[in-house]
Amino acid sequence: MDVAEAIRMKRAVRAYSPKPVTDEAVTQILNAGRRAQSSKNTQPWHFVAIRDRQMLEDLAKLGTYADHLAHAPLGIAIITPDPAQRWSIMFDAGQAAAYMQLAAWELGIGSCIATIHNPEPARPLLGFPKDVHLRAALSFGYSDDPKLMNAEPLKGGRRSIKDVVYYDRWQG
Repeated sequence: MDVAEAIRMKRAVRAYSPKPVTDEAVTQILNAGRRAQSSKNTQPWHFVAIRDRQMLEDLAKLGTYADHLAHAPLGIAIITPDPAQRWSIMFDAGQAAAYMQLAAWELGIGSCIATIHNPEPARPLLGFPKDVHLRAALSFGYSDDPKLMNAEPLKGGRRSIKDVVYYDRWQG
């Protein structure tokens, strides 16, 4: 699958089959995140790959719409410096998340991002130090509806390009 096709077809997957994600696939996904571009090449991230069911269930409770983490075969927590230090930290984390999600999609693995609204309980759960923070995590797994992975995007699911793009100057 080429990148343009992956971007066109990619969708959030929140319901997973129990089939585990292989070690090889996990490594490919993590390497995609590691290779993401970042502001001034700061690479302001660490990743915690989580397969432990109880840990995923506990992490899911820390985000308002993070339930999909509880049922995923794999979760990846994106640990960063304090986002208040620099606006680009979360932008960079988002790039790493997008790279990982696209790499997973190419492997036939679905994913969904979750905002961690209550991050402090995650610190003892995942064991990361006080000088870094958790604001986002990703769930990964094979869709419980395999047809979803190859379904054409819904008509009307995205705003048209003419509704979101201007050239040289805002023309609203």
